Amino acid sequence: RSYVCGFVVHEECTQPSNWRASYRLADFLAKEGVVGLSGIDTRALTRHLRNFGTMRGVISTLEEDPLALVEKARRSPHLSGQELVPEVATREIYVLEGSGPRVVLIDLGAKLNIIRHLQKRNCEVVVVPPKATPQEILSLGPEGVLLSNGPGDPVDVPYTIAATKELIGRVPVFGICLGHQVIALALGAKTYKMKFGHRGANHPVKDLVSGKVYITSHNHGFSVDEESLKGLPVFVSHRNLNDQTVEGIRHRYLPVFSVQYHPEAAPGTNDAEYLFDEFLAVMRRERR
Repeated sequence: RSYVCGFVVHEECTQPSNWRASYRLADFLAKEGVVGLSGIDTRALTRHLRNFGTMRGVISTLEEDPLALVEKARRSPHLSGQELVPEVATREIYVLEGSGPRVVLIDLGAKLNIIRHLQKRNCEVVVVPPKATPQEILSLGPEGVLLSNGPGDPVDVPYTIAATKELIGRVPVFGICLGHQVIALALGAKTYKMKFGHRGANHPVKDLVSGKVYITSHNHGFSVDEESLKGLPVFVSHRNLNDQTVEGIRHRYLPVFSVQYHPEAAPGTNDAEYLFDEFLAVMRRERR
């Protein structure tokens, strides 16, 4: 299923040649009920967004008056304030068997590759909805909890923030992307909407603990406010070398850590896969 409302591309491929292709892009969009637009100078559009920040937009096949369309875009809702996570997350608890440690994955819109990485390490994965309570999660007997990626403003999942606040200190917690922001909010920090988010698979991030620099995959429009971390028992563990924003935090005393980028990214980059191994090491250490 596609969750996009519109699709814009410079050039549409009308005759795909890949041996795995069974239909055209236009066929897929039509099946999903998504409006598509081709023939756009996407580089010029990107430069415009880089100069003026993320903007609301509209694509229409009915209205032709530009002023009316601009007004319609202005009336469309902002990203903040929308409850997007429940639309893309599981509604039921389900279990994926494994011979290793039991991990509860709080699904905020989790990428399948997060599950693949956990299963690759023999974890038993219990996927729960975003509104699962701390009591429900702890009753599953997890050796660790992973908060997934997901869409929207992190303040719009107050139930997950509240649950995370109660889980911290009782079980190892690892967060990715939106999960990272939720952990920061649960610890008392703040987040903010970036002028333009980080997109793409070539962002240099420095691990401030090891001193190594990794090329990482990003897809986020919000970030943790570093000033709000002052006085909290956490430190910045990773930093973006392009704009110096916070890319990871770690608790000073408890088994809690998170990253803003995607260590599970598919098809890559694969530089940050080591974080899943760190999560397993933390769970083993806490088990003793």
